[in-house]
Amino acid sequence: MSTMAHDSGAKLVAPTLSNDCFALPSGVDWTPVDVALATLREKLQPVAATRVNSVNAASGLILAQDVHALRSNPPEPNTAVDGYGFAHAALGTPPHELPLVEGRSAAGVPFEGAVAHGFALRVLTGATLPKGVDTVVLEEDVNTDGARIAFNGPIKPNSNTRRAGEDVETGEAVLQVGRVLTPADIAILSAVGVGEVQVYEPLRVGVLSTGDELVEAGTPAMDGQIYDANRPMLLAQLRAWGFEAVDLGRAPDDRAKLRAMLDEGAAGCDAILTSGGASAGDEDHMSALLAETGSLALWRIALKPGRPLALGIWDGTPIFGLPGNPVAALVCTLVFARPALNLLAGAGWSEPTGFLVPAGFEKRKKPGRREFLRARIRGGKVEVFASEGSGRISGLSWAEGLVELPDGALDVTLGMPVRYIPYGSF
Repeated sequence: MSTMAHDSGAKLVAPTLSNDCFALPSGVDWTPVDVALATLREKLQPVAATRVNSVNAASGLILAQDVHALRSNPPEPNTAVDGYGFAHAALGTPPHELPLVEGRSAAGVPFEGAVAHGFALRVLTGATLPKGVDTVVLEEDVNTDGARIAFNGPIKPNSNTRRAGEDVETGEAVLQVGRVLTPADIAILSAVGVGEVQVYEPLRVGVLSTGDELVEAGTPAMDGQIYDANRPMLLAQLRAWGFEAVDLGRAPDDRAKLRAMLDEGAAGCDAILTSGGASAGDEDHMSALLAETGSLALWRIALKPGRPLALGIWDGTPIFGLPGNPVAALVCTLVFARPALNLLAGAGWSEPTGFLVPAGFEKRKKPGRREFLRARIRGGKVEVFASEGSGRISGLSWAEGLVELPDGALDVTLGMPVRYIPYGSF
C-alpha cells in the first residue's frame, strides 16, 4: 500500500483563508475566551504547503497524510532471546531432553529448512523461527553437551517468541495526518518500510513590532524610548514551538511604512504576529490598515491580561495583532496564537494540559473576565507573582506557567485546588 498519492516531490499549495474568517457573530461585544477559541478553531485551516520528505529527516515535521505500514513488524516470527527453539507439542513430562539439529538461526542469517518434531535448534535473539519451532527456552535454563539439551519445565507454548505482525500488520494505519513526528515515530516508520512521507512545510511566522518609542536592546535609548522586548520574546517562543520564525523588524508609527512592511512580510510568511497598534487609538495604525482592507476583526477579549486582539488577513496572510504590553502579548500568544498557529501548520487544534494544584495564595476575583496569573510550583503548592501589574515583565521570567481562573467570581483560599498550566503545556 502506498504511503502517498504520488512521489513526485512537488509541493502542494494550501488554500488561503477568506477575509471574513475572523468575523464574530453580530451583536458580540466582549468576547468570552471560549467563544474566541471556538471561532478560531472553526474558521482556520492549514495554510502551509506540503512536500515529500525523507523519513530520516522528518523528525519535528507534521504529517500531511496518513501513513500505512508497507511491511509487518516483525515481518516474520522470531525469537526474543538467545536459547533453543523447538515444537512445544513434542515435550513430554519434565525434565525435558531434546537432540540438537546441526546449525543455528541468527538475526539476518536464518536456518535453512525445517526442524524435525522432537528436535531443538540453537537460536539467537531476533532470529527468524524456522518451520517446526514455536517455542524457545532461555539459554540460561539449559544444560547441553553440544548434541543434546536438557531443561526443566513447565514452559508455556510460544514462550520467548514474537509472532509476525504482533506490533504492526501490513497495511495497518501507523500514524495519522497532523502528527508532529517524534524520534520514536521515525523508528516505527522505518521498521515498517516507509522511507518517505508527505509532510507540511514548516510554518513561517513573521514577527513585527510597531511604535516610534521602540529601540533595539544593546543600542542607546533616548528619553521616551523603550527597548523592544516583544519581538525577541515572540521570535524565541516560535522557535521553541518548532515554527520557522521570521524577524520582520520594527515598524514606526507611519502608515505607509507599516503597509510596505506588511506587504513584504505577507509575501514570505504563512502568518504574522504583530504587537502594538491593536486597539483603536490615533496611533493604532495596524488596526486602521486592517480595517482599510475590510478584514479587521477587533476582538475585545474578556481576558486579563490582554483585552484587544486585532485579527485580519493581509494579502492572504493571517495576522494576529497582539497587545503591546509584553505580559499581555505573551499570554495572548500562549492562549490564542499557539492553538491557531498549530492549526495553520497542519497539526490540528491544540489545548494545553492543566493540573489541579493546591493554591499557595489567596485572591478575591471579580466576575466578567478570565484571568491568567503568572505562577510556579514550590513545595507542592502553586504560588503567583507578587504583582499582577501587566507591566511587570520580570514576572514572566519568574514564572514557570500560568494559573487560570474562570470567568465568574471566585474566592481563592489557601489550599484550594486551582488550574495550573506549565509554559511547556502550551
